[in-house]
Amino acid sequence: MKPLTILPSLDVHVFTILLLVMGLSTPGQTEITSLDSGNIDDVLNNAGVALVNFYADWCRFSQMLHPIFEEASNIVREEFPDTKQVVFARVDCDQHSEIAQRYRITKYPTLKLFRNGMMMKREYRGQRSVAAIADFIRQQQVDPVKEMHSLEEINTLDRSKRNIIGYFENKDTDNYRTYEKVANILRDDCTFLAAFGDVSRSERFSGDNVIYKPMGENSPDMVYLGSLTNMDLTYTWAQDKCVPLVREITFENGEELTEEGIPFLILFHIKEDTESLERFQQEVARQLISEKGSINFLHADCDKFRHPLLHIQKTPADCPVIAIDSFRHMYVFPDFNDLSAPGKLRQFVLDLHSGKLHREFHHGPDPTDSTPGQEELVGEVASSPPESSFQKLAPSETRYTILRDRDEL
Repeated sequence: MKPLTILPSLDVHVFTILLLVMGLSTPGQTEITSLDSGNIDDVLNNAGVALVNFYADWCRFSQMLHPIFEEASNIVREEFPDTKQVVFARVDCDQHSEIAQRYRITKYPTLKLFRNGMMMKREYRGQRSVAAIADFIRQQQVDPVKEMHSLEEINTLDRSKRNIIGYFENKDTDNYRTYEKVANILRDDCTFLAAFGDVSRSERFSGDNVIYKPMGENSPDMVYLGSLTNMDLTYTWAQDKCVPLVREITFENGEELTEEGIPFLILFHIKEDTESLERFQQEVARQLISEKGSINFLHADCDKFRHPLLHIQKTPADCPVIAIDSFRHMYVFPDFNDLSAPGKLRQFVLDLHSGKLHREFHHGPDPTDSTPGQEELVGEVASSPPESSFQKLAPSETRYTILRDRDEL
């Protein structure tokens, strides 16, 4: 067999590129930090941005991602050499199950994004390629705060979005650094702007100032009254303004919402029907604010989500319609006109938690004192609630290894 020879005319740099393309790059070039219970907090807290691969060696999807993740890390390191600016890290979830449980890992591989130690709500769900992952990190490095050079720019704001504006004496202050951190965390939920020095002077009557401009031309501004050096307080205030109580579900964010693991209370409405949405938002805020952690409040476009409507024997012509999807079954709120009736919507949700909705679908109405003899009828009424439709938006089993039982972590 003839020995392998390299043609003199072949540039060494080109040959190196060919090796990378062929997947023959040297493993030692990678800079992936392995995380464990002893170093995870220190590494993440000191990283501006960290992309963490939660994996299991036995998972074939994890095995496929490893070389891609490593090569993306190499490319990003060349562009961002500061080892604290961007970190690529990994967690072997079999070896460190306590970390997997801490971050609620339900599938392998999961790519989670962290900023200054805080895990972002939206994990990486893009294409699993070197170019796509590297580009994702580049996007995370774009400054989320747009500087205003004139207060007249406020008049051109897109009021269909949520805007937060900070007025600062200068950038080199703890106040602005806190604002910038909050903007980085909530960059997908709000538009952040800032004015400095003379431009902002008229708005700094009592020091640096931050205001929220809600959606809608006539919505009143809301002023942040807390300390701008208090990161937790500032973030909590901004999150409350940027992340609405009632969120829109789309095909793009359906997987993300489904992974939160709590049932959906959904208003199906025609997109142009903003009145029904406003009524729903008001009643959710009035009746169900205490249930915020146990159910997701959502609204959906009737035309886009015709299939779930068909599951509950409805069409867009029936909208607005309110339903619960428990990820097992779907239940319909009897009459949208009862939305504002005291306690009706709240009771509908409580009946889900108590099991009453499921029980009554299978066995008929629960017996009450006002219906003597009802006891004999229980169990004789055969019915079955429609199966969950939104569960189908959960992560694909052709892309992840889904963990059926969280205890196996």
